[in-house]
Amino acid sequence: MTQFYNEYHGHENHQALSGEISWSKHVVIMQKCKDFQMKKFYILATKKFNWSYRVLINQIDNKTFERYLLNQTNFDEVLPKELKNKSNLSVKDEYIFDFLGIGDEYSEKELELALIKNIRSFLIEMGFQFAFVANQFKINLADNEYFIDLLLYHRQLKCLVAIELKIGEFKPEYKGKMEFYLNILNDKFKLEDENDAIGIIICKEKNRTIVEYSLMRSNLPIGVASYQTTKDLPKDYENILPDKDEIIEKVESFFLNSK
Repeated sequence: MTQFYNEYHGHENHQALSGEISWSKHVVIMQKCKDFQMKKFYILATKKFNWSYRVLINQIDNKTFERYLLNQTNFDEVLPKELKNKSNLSVKDEYIFDFLGIGDEYSEKELELALIKNIRSFLIEMGFQFAFVANQFKINLADNEYFIDLLLYHRQLKCLVAIELKIGEFKPEYKGKMEFYLNILNDKFKLEDENDAIGIIICKEKNRTIVEYSLMRSNLPIGVASYQTTKDLPKDYENILPDKDEIIEKVESFFLNSK
C-alpha cells in the first residue's frame, strides 16, 4: 500500500489511471515494471483488452511492451493519419509461439497447421483485436490459383490482414509477394466500409537493416516480424529500444486510442 501511494500520489497521469484496473493487477505491474511508461502501457492494455490476472503476468513476462515498441512497419509512411496511431500496436517485433508443441524441424505447412490447431492462443498472441477468417485463402486470378497462408481481420482498423509464414530468414522478395496479395485483397475482397488490407510477414529470423530497406519504398502497409517458440527475449533488445521521447510518444498514442 505504501508503494501504491508513492506511485500515484502527486502524479496527475498516474492518479487518472489508478482506478482503471483491480488492485491485484496493480500489484503485479508495480512488482514487475520499474519504468513509468511501461507501467502506463500495461495499465492501459489491461483495461483495453480486459486482461485477466494470469494473462497480464504472461504479457509482462513475454515482454509485450518491448516487442510493440520495436516493431518494423511502414505504417507511419503509408497509412492515413486517422489510422496511424491505431495501427502502431497491431504488429509486434517478435511473436512468441511457445504453445505449438512442435519439434526443432518442421515445414511451413506444419507451422501453419499448428497455429490453426492452437487458434485461441495464436489470436491472443497476435493482440486481441484480431479475428480469424481463413487459412490457405484461395485467390483465383488469370487462370492461376494463389493461397494466402492466414487471413485475419482487425476489428479496430476494420481491415483484412494477410499473414505469410516463413520458417527461414526474411528475404526482400517476400515484400513483393505480399504487395501482390494486398492489391488483390483491396480490389476484389475489401468491402465498401472497410479500410485497405495490411500485410504481416512472420519469419523465423530477420535482419533489421534488410527489413528497413525492403520497406522503404513500399506504398502498401506491411510489417515484418520474427517468431520464436520459447519465451526468451533476444539479448540485443535492450540495446535497440527507442529513445525516451519516442517511447513516450508511442505510449501516448496508445492512450489516446484506448478510450
